[in-house]
Amino acid sequence: MPKALTELIEALRRLPGVGPKSAQRMAYHLLQYDVLGARRLAQALNAALDTLRHCQRCNSFSEAEICERCTSTQRDATLLCVVETPADLIALEQTHAFNGLYYVLFGRLAPIDGIGPRELAFDKLLARASDGVVKEVILATNLTAEGEATAHYLAELLRSRGIRTSRLARGLPMGSELEYADVASVAQALMERRDY
Repeated sequence: MPKALTELIEALRRLPGVGPKSAQRMAYHLLQYDVLGARRLAQALNAALDTLRHCQRCNSFSEAEICERCTSTQRDATLLCVVETPADLIALEQTHAFNGLYYVLFGRLAPIDGIGPRELAFDKLLARASDGVVKEVILATNLTAEGEATAHYLAELLRSRGIRTSRLARGLPMGSELEYADVASVAQALMERRDY
């Protein structure tokens, strides 16, 4: 196999969920059937690498030092929502239920993988949350063991500085039926019930 083709396949394997066979199929497809798409992909990737950086306030991707979301006067600067990834930020934005600002961790605590508070730059988040404007930090990390550990760790740090923290509620999804829901979700929904 030509070296350039091998390198392309190996590069595609770096994408999450892409194994050797999928990477090989993608490479052959791009080179054989979609050369224009391959060139467009290469150009878009190069442009993103050349122009994107981390916003100084929210840590998400931006073309400017401070992103448009952070400079908007239409958003509630007293609310700061902490998420693991830019994809999580987009998921929350699509609900149109939150009009505050965000902070993207770009990960979660995973001591086994060597990811601790320093690797996630918690000090930068603490400085942002302690700016005197933020009144509440909403911890919207994922509901995985690592996400829960990250939320708990951050809650302790933030509370020790007198910053109000809250956590996304957990429970049953809309439209679900109790008999088909998993036991853990039903238990969580019961524990996090509220007055009606």
